[in-house]
Amino acid sequence: MPNLGKGTECIKLLLSQASKDMYEPLVPMLFPSLGAHISGAEFQYPDRSWKEMCGQMAQLVGDSGCNKGQLTDLVKAICRDFHEHDEAEYKKLREWTKLYHTKSSSKDKPVKPTIAVFFPPANTTNAAFIDNAVVLEEMGKLTQYFNFPEVEMADLLCGGHKQVSHLLRNVYDMAQAGALRATPDGVSGNPVMRVGITLSGVPVTVRSFYKNELLNGTFGRMVFSYKPRGSRSGRIPRKGDFPDDFYQKLDEYMVRLNICKGRFIIRPLNKLIDNLAADMATLADLVDDDVLWDVSKRSLVSAWKAGCILWALNNQTWTKAMGELVEWLVYHDLWSKMQIFADMLGKDGDVMGEAQRRGPKNMLQQLPDSFNEAQLQALRTQLGKAPEGTKGQLSLWLHRKFIEYSAQTGLYSKTEAYLKGNS
Repeated sequence: MPNLGKGTECIKLLLSQASKDMYEPLVPMLFPSLGAHISGAEFQYPDRSWKEMCGQMAQLVGDSGCNKGQLTDLVKAICRDFHEHDEAEYKKLREWTKLYHTKSSSKDKPVKPTIAVFFPPANTTNAAFIDNAVVLEEMGKLTQYFNFPEVEMADLLCGGHKQVSHLLRNVYDMAQAGALRATPDGVSGNPVMRVGITLSGVPVTVRSFYKNELLNGTFGRMVFSYKPRGSRSGRIPRKGDFPDDFYQKLDEYMVRLNICKGRFIIRPLNKLIDNLAADMATLADLVDDDVLWDVSKRSLVSAWKAGCILWALNNQTWTKAMGELVEWLVYHDLWSKMQIFADMLGKDGDVMGEAQRRGPKNMLQQLPDSFNEAQLQALRTQLGKAPEGTKGQLSLWLHRKFIEYSAQTGLYSKTEAYLKGNS
């Protein structure tokens, strides 16, 4: 992760209450809860579509006891205003329940109050989720945010594990996704899904949770942040104690998100995303990996949304340090996904051993500076790729000026530009 320089002060403030070993894993996890505080604002993506800051989802992955619980502490701090609002709503509900049970006649029983919850508990049913989404849309297109300390908890919200894929995709796409019931007791409505979600889990559970979602678009929509197993240092990491001055400073940043209204085009950020899109194409060509290419497209969108939030937090001003962090977020997401799922994306889909886990490899880097077609074909076969793709890959590398061909020797050679960029 790059040094958090000018324009990233809010992220540094939040990390000041986390242990140092959790700095990198936690940064991508902060943006769904921060983005949930922005409503009434749209930002233009480089493709000229307008996007809201809801729909952000992030999955924290690390071994048991690795301090993943610090995420819950931080999102509670970020959503302190949500909690205060929700407590007043729950009070209405408790008062209604108490009065309801004092009336014996059905006609005397009070009507259930309409409540809106910004930070619902993890134990929320799908019907309650849709009902809440309807109310929040009527209140001004507001966002509800969920934090699931264990990834399996999301099954209840989705209405069962078989519906996980549908709900997560609808959340990311900000789609209309409700329900229609025949009786008055059922919840009917078709609201726009304005939701932010963070989840945590250990590698084995996370792999099992997403194993059927790797190639249908759900996998790419979720940001992953992986914390590798550390050394057995015997030292207990220290986190912050959330002093009053921390909350005072944090409240100032939250106000900036709340007052961010209107339509915005952040041109330096969009230019960065365009450049990163070209980098993703280059990376996919070097490793000849279509899955990496497909997944990278949504990694760019997620990192771009994080950049929009950073811009709002920094008084709507862009800085170089913010761009460096956005770039890191793209690569960290891709790296995390390959660390956790690489073997499941290839032919060894059912293998769960750490030894078999691998990611896409830069094949050109593994070849000598001068090589022939047969050497690349042999390398492709070794990596489990079809030998028939050799000529196509050579054509791509020639087009991108990674290599040049000598008709006199029949050899391909890495260009000076490629060697300089990979030295």
